[in-house]
Amino acid sequence: MTDQPEETRTGYPHFLTIPTRWMDNDIYGHVNNVVYYSYFDTVINDYLIRAGELDIHGGPVIGICAESHCRFRAAFAFPEAVEAGLRVAHLGRSSVRYEIGLFQEGTEAAAAVGHFVHVFVGRTDMRPVPIPGAIRDALARLQSNSGAAS
Repeated sequence: MTDQPEETRTGYPHFLTIPTRWMDNDIYGHVNNVVYYSYFDTVINDYLIRAGELDIHGGPVIGICAESHCRFRAAFAFPEAVEAGLRVAHLGRSSVRYEIGLFQEGTEAAAAVGHFVHVFVGRTDMRPVPIPGAIRDALARLQSNSGAAS
């Protein structure tokens, strides 16, 4: 579906297995493209909650998606599981650019790759704020030197 070089598992320090759901399939019998963005959101926020202590219900800081992109290489279909790889390509003062690879079980080459930019803002005023310490530390553990554009 693209002539760009393949992304492999070795470039991602964190993985989360996400089951597909029956409702993820579209009329063509594969997971609909919009659902891939949900997988991106899931692997990122699961990591932030578990490793970065993000309090999604009452914390003073939240992450807002400012940009996302996906390149498709192969389709998923229910009941496959998606193995989502996550790394951090850029860690700024109030924003982070994640790179995500979605892999079929047992495959080395990504079925889809993309990026997702979070800007951290105050929950009440929605103004950019510095990334909180625990979140920054968790994100730093995922930093890559790949420089790969996705």
